[in-house]
Amino acid sequence: MNKKDIPVYTIDHLSLFKQKDILISRFAPYLAVHENLHLAHKHSFYHLILFTEGSGTHAIDFHTFSVNPFQIYFMIPGQVHSWSFAGHVDGYVVNFSDQFFQTFLINAEYMSQFPFFNGVVSQSVIELQPDIRPKILAYFEDLINESENGLPFGLDMVKSILLQLFYSVGRLGYVNNTDKSAAHNYTLLKNFQKLIEKNFSTMRLPKDYAELLYVTPNYLNALCRDLVDMPAGDMIRNRIVLEAKRLLVNLDLSISEIAYKLNFDDNSYFSKFFRNQAGITPDEFRKSEIQKVSNANNILK
Repeated sequence: MNKKDIPVYTIDHLSLFKQKDILISRFAPYLAVHENLHLAHKHSFYHLILFTEGSGTHAIDFHTFSVNPFQIYFMIPGQVHSWSFAGHVDGYVVNFSDQFFQTFLINAEYMSQFPFFNGVVSQSVIELQPDIRPKILAYFEDLINESENGLPFGLDMVKSILLQLFYSVGRLGYVNNTDKSAAHNYTLLKNFQKLIEKNFSTMRLPKDYAELLYVTPNYLNALCRDLVDMPAGDMIRNRIVLEAKRLLVNLDLSISEIAYKLNFDDNSYFSKFFRNQAGITPDEFRKSEIQKVSNANNILK
């Protein structure tokens, strides 16, 4: 791998005990062992962080957030992230693989029902209000205890505690609405997001997705404007641009190869599309990310 490439980490890379499917730790010692995680990197696993102390910034998929105590981050495999902390920072970190829940849950796509695990960055960073903090902290302490005490059924306890945590956080954004039409529209939006995730490189027109969802393009467009304040076409284009950015930080791929991977007819069409959406060319974006990594490396020296 080129030294300038964004590294991709697996759980056993980060675990002192070479665990493959689960890692649970307090954040300060985790960070002390893995100082290189300040730099931009990807994971092959789900990544969950709760900050309880500290400040600074945390960037996920090229969106930067200010770090605050009682802020919880949910990340899915493949997302690019980095952080820059100011002083001491602590909290909890949980890493788990795609396979971790396979023998526990029948539905292989169970995690995708949680809004914070859908890859939409704005829904994956949550500020915990004072009334819910003791409950969430208790879950994380239970996870630490179960991971350390070696009692029978320990892994199953970890899985059940994690699910309780996901349910509790998932309810924070849930509005109990008896309006069946509103509930249907929300479900429709989630299904549209899932279809985009599976087909964004080959299906780029809202009418194609509307056909799969058994609605008209106008209805799908109106629904997206109402629920996420953007037209359906922008949701599709945003996902294509995000994937392009993730691929651009891999210096082993040329821009022409990236255009091919994303099913653009040629490099010039891809570059024009990217510039229209991102405001800069693919080459300019790549150079800016290389400079960020270089600056971060200089700071850490």
